[in-house]
Amino acid sequence: MRVRADTALCVSTGSCALTAPEVFDLGEDDGVVVVLVESPPDEQRETVGRAVRACPAGVLSLAP
Repeated sequence: MRVRADTALCVSTGSCALTAPEVFDLGEDDGVVVVLVESPPDEQRETVGRAVRACPAGVLSLAP
């Protein structure tokens, strides 16, 4: 699984970082999503999927 983020469309709610803090963070200067782990292990698939679905701007996606 590979995590992708369209940072240009991020609205900085932080829902991703709250849901999966080991994979997502927010930039200190601008509050925009930062993907910490582009290819998280399979055991994090469910948590990362919840974070992707929780994004109100729909800027996160998962690819196989």
